[in-house]
Amino acid sequence: MAQGRRVERVAALIRRETSDLLVNGLRDERIHQAMVSITEVEVSGDLQHCKIFVSIFGQESDQNEVLEGLDAASGFLRGELGRRLQMRRAPEVVFQLDKGIQRGTSVLNLLDQLEKERKDRGDISSDHKEVL
Repeated sequence: MAQGRRVERVAALIRRETSDLLVNGLRDERIHQAMVSITEVEVSGDLQHCKIFVSIFGQESDQNEVLEGLDAASGFLRGELGRRLQMRRAPEVVFQLDKGIQRGTSVLNLLDQLEKERKDRGDISSDHKEVL
């Protein structure tokens, strides 16, 4: 049980420090061309590997460039995390695009489009009927 809490605590610290480094520590222009937010951090039980899920707001081409910049900076980030968190051996960092927010936005857009089409046709949904 204590091992699980330790991994969660390290993941939270990695998230905090990586967020700070993204804002203040990296000079790569590819990373700063779009809004990047860390959505989740997964750390292996042995603390040797770390997946950082990021959401990137922007065009798909911009997202690819940002991911390339993050991958290029992963060695620097690993060293900084090791130093800041005072770990003997910092985990290997891998960035992955989190498409959950994009999927959610896409679903909301589809729902809005369906509602608009219903209004245009004059259909009334059951939840919009007036109570007599």
